[in-house]
Amino acid sequence: MGASVGELENELESFLQLQDRSVVALSTGHAALHLAMLLCEIGDGDEVITPSFNNVADLQAIMAVGARPVFCDIDEETLCIDLSKAQELVGPKTRAIIAMDYGCQLVDHEHLASFASSNKLRVIHDAAHSFGSRYKGKMVGSFSDICMFSFDPVKTITCIDGGALVVKTKEDVAALQEMRLIGMNQPASIMYGNNRAWTYGVSRIGFRYHLANLHAEIGRCQLSKIGRIAATRKASCDLYNQILREVKEVMLPKQDFEGVLPFIYYIRVPKENRNNLREFLSKRGVDTGIHWQPGHAFELFKNSRRGNLEVTNKISQEIVTLPLHSEMLEEDILTVSHAIKSFFNANA
Repeated sequence: MGASVGELENELESFLQLQDRSVVALSTGHAALHLAMLLCEIGDGDEVITPSFNNVADLQAIMAVGARPVFCDIDEETLCIDLSKAQELVGPKTRAIIAMDYGCQLVDHEHLASFASSNKLRVIHDAAHSFGSRYKGKMVGSFSDICMFSFDPVKTITCIDGGALVVKTKEDVAALQEMRLIGMNQPASIMYGNNRAWTYGVSRIGFRYHLANLHAEIGRCQLSKIGRIAATRKASCDLYNQILREVKEVMLPKQDFEGVLPFIYYIRVPKENRNNLREFLSKRGVDTGIHWQPGHAFELFKNSRRGNLEVTNKISQEIVTLPLHSEMLEEDILTVSHAIKSFFNANA
């Protein structure tokens, strides 16, 4: 860790238009989630409300500090957490709520802030999918209690692997700088000068979660291309919508991509068609994904408290992620879209 890490943090703060917050770069998005739990002093016996329709990284971060996830359902239109159902899950052990923006959809963050305030909960905003997006004109990352980003190989920008937390106080920054460096209180200002301090103290638990200089420099190069990245991803999603809206069996994201930098493009299809569609596409050289299997279906979380997960159970059997990446060729989108049309025409 050296000068490039500090420069990446400064450039992220500028890009995110931060006025009263700071960025701390970390080795992965999961590391960011884990340290966010520790920063909120969540521990043994505590509960964290999270959508079951979520990445396992969030759930493991909760478990890593000795807490338990409480699984909440999602809104069928946005696929983000349903806060009306979350209210039913707040209990005496509830300490925080994870709110995750999904794909090209954003959480109702105003409602979320009100919900958290009235229930005295910390908010961990999982913005792994929404870097570069805006919520009501504000950059994602500029308004949340604690906001997490991931910069892994498939995100909108990558550090090959990396992550970040956006926090509000100097005390939080100092704590994170120690925790990411196995608890050593070497001043970041020294390391950002490409130096090391050989005398330091250790007063808190820590992990090897710092971001390497090389990865930070890759992230800086990626950030410099964010305009191109956003434009090409939006154009690809617009073209998908334009073609696939003609297929009555396919449900598209209700999103015009204005102010949103899409991470993944997904469709929903009848559950009885999903496996056959994916196999059909695979035989034509089109890879697809499923984001995600619901958390409550895994063995590790079988005894976790949960609400009614009717929408989650439905969506998780219908969702299909289609290929999307920066500077994707129009001919590739046409290939994918026409293959989907061919499948449903053949099965009409």
